Amino acid sequence: MAVQWKGDGPGLLLQLDREVPRQLGQQLQEQLRSAIRAGALRPGERLPSSRSLAGQLRISRGLVVDSYAQLYAEGYLITEVGSGTRVAERAEATAPAEARLPKVDPARAKCDIEFEYGVPDLASAPVRDWVWALGDAARLAPAALMGDEPDGGDQRLREVLAAYHRRVRAGAAFAEHTVVTGGFRHALTLVFATLARNGIERVGLESPGPREHDRIAERFGLQAVPVPVDEDGVDVGRLASSGARAVLLTPAHQCPTGVALSPERRHELLAWAEAVDGFVIEDDYDAEFRYDRQPVGSLQGLSPERVIALGSVSKTLAPGIRIGWMFAPPGLVDALVDAKALTSRGAPALDQLALARLMESGRYDGHLRRMRTIYQDRRSTLIAAVDEFLPTLRLGGLAAGCHAVLRLPAGVREADVVTGARQRSVEVRGLGDYCFGGDEFAAGTAPGLVLGFGNVNESRIRRGVRVLAEVIGAG
Repeated sequence: MAVQWKGDGPGLLLQLDREVPRQLGQQLQEQLRSAIRAGALRPGERLPSSRSLAGQLRISRGLVVDSYAQLYAEGYLITEVGSGTRVAERAEATAPAEARLPKVDPARAKCDIEFEYGVPDLASAPVRDWVWALGDAARLAPAALMGDEPDGGDQRLREVLAAYHRRVRAGAAFAEHTVVTGGFRHALTLVFATLARNGIERVGLESPGPREHDRIAERFGLQAVPVPVDEDGVDVGRLASSGARAVLLTPAHQCPTGVALSPERRHELLAWAEAVDGFVIEDDYDAEFRYDRQPVGSLQGLSPERVIALGSVSKTLAPGIRIGWMFAPPGLVDALVDAKALTSRGAPALDQLALARLMESGRYDGHLRRMRTIYQDRRSTLIAAVDEFLPTLRLGGLAAGCHAVLRLPAGVREADVVTGARQRSVEVRGLGDYCFGGDEFAAGTAPGLVLGFGNVNESRIRRGVRVLAEVIGAG
């Protein structure tokens, strides 16, 4: 029975179901509680008299009196002579957790154009090829595949990944030293946890460098120390003086400056790792997408005993597939596998076999060739747009990957451009967002904007650069 109560106080729809076993008084109490919690009945509002409500609901007055008394005892209601029954002042509206909506920060609302770093072209994700690979994997999979995977991951995928790394990245990877993970961050957490358990206390991180890696390191008790980056890559001299025994790098296409680690720095870096009995963690995220020069070989191929190479399909296929891997030094493999076994069972077994099929079939390489063409076209559009709308500014970091750095003119603040662009529905990050280590590192980095073009089509690239030119010109 549904009744909109009438009389003094706010209107409220109450529904009592006489077909369910719960007592009518219990139903009445629950509905009044919910109304108060949700704010439909606010503090200080008056409820109908027990006689009036009983008549409207066609229940006994005693049920209403008992319900009011129970809610009074719980602190939801107050009763005063001459003023009737009211909602208690402390009975603030608190919507049930399942009914609450997250607060939306207007400053972070989605923009029309988002130059977000690290996002590939999601519309070009090879969904049909992936569905084919999943179907083929399901058809060929032995029954044992549906059980728990080997701790290092599916043997077939490990063999395929190691062979690919040797063929495409000039690596020195082998299946027995390969560990499959649930994505890049899963791999990174396993590495940090393992290094901490093996006595390493400090890890060097590029500054500017990928966001949030310092927070991940600190969660495992490691002290993250910033190491500056110049036109040759990470400053190995500063790394050596930092006291770190491990360093996380993006050597093929430094995030976010776009420089490649020079040959001299590569040799200095590996000599440092040998001298301190430490490790280099190689984030190989952008190696497949190069344009103006030959691909740079993996550091892991130069020193498989000292380099832990991390990879994933988040940039090559799509982040949502959530498969990553590590090529580990032989002495760390068991510790990494143990860490994985205690935290996760890894990526889904059928997905692992599907990725192996995708790579074996040549469809993975075919997808990468298509994406290189798409990204190269967008890169060309970005260059042309900057030449047209911002001809006096320098665009750097374009030799590889799906982002570039636009250096700002003297006197223009990154924060002002970022805010002004957002007000015009263009999302972009300043180079300073990628720095950590205090004012010294932020001040030492020339102001610039990181323009990710992987998930932005040509027309939006032009419109976005035109907006940036307007904002910069207005500043």
